[in-house]
Amino acid sequence: MTVTADFDLSDRFRPQRLEPLTALRAFRRLVRDKEDTAQVFEIMRALSGRSIARGYNRLLGTMEGGRQAFLREELAHKLDDPAWLARFEPGAVGAAYRDFREARGFTAEGLAQEARKVAPMADAPHPVIWYSRRLRDVHDIWHVLTGYQTDALGEACVVAFSYAQTGNLGFAFIGWGAAREIQRENLSIPARRAVLQAWRHGRAARWLPALDYEALLAEPLEAARARLNIRPPSVYEAVPAEARAALRLRG
Repeated sequence: MTVTADFDLSDRFRPQRLEPLTALRAFRRLVRDKEDTAQVFEIMRALSGRSIARGYNRLLGTMEGGRQAFLREELAHKLDDPAWLARFEPGAVGAAYRDFREARGFTAEGLAQEARKVAPMADAPHPVIWYSRRLRDVHDIWHVLTGYQTDALGEACVVAFSYAQTGNLGFAFIGWGAAREIQRENLSIPARRAVLQAWRHGRAARWLPALDYEALLAEPLEAARARLNIRPPSVYEAVPAEARAALRLRG
């Protein structure tokens, strides 16, 4: 549901002020309970700075991105529609995404609810805030595209990839902080190297926020990865799945 409100005409939209201490406290809570997704959004809120506004302006600088901004569709509405997701053939990005979320019980609205706990304006009818919702809603699609799973190392890697794509310091903080905690827990896991590779892959890939996601989800997964120059996560995949699953990130 989209919130409507009457805003004071003299009120200016201002970028989020950086709050590193808030981010640090939220990260400590996240380490104690990695399922506490609201802390991820608290870190992102505290460290987003001007990155969201810059990303929106970059969106407007491309033809497809400008079209997406003009349409201003709420991706979460489609991504939570079982009938819409059922249209994608096996092997397509959309089918892989459907399987990914069904295996984990994820929903786009579930992520949105976590975001609202720390960002009361998350549903505001403003184009820059719409762009921030877009980044939130494509997070699990980026998991599918990059090949990173939802274990602690996979999340650290996908946010490092996301930092390269968005410039949001919150992603960098979570990725590098999680890599540090993982290596404290298990020195044999090359977490820092995996995160660094993910960041490099994010820099090398095409810019994903401007994509037509409805068209992307209909593409064959491997063809989409090749077109977008998304490279295989070789360092991450070299870590045995059992070792990744065993990570607990206990504070």
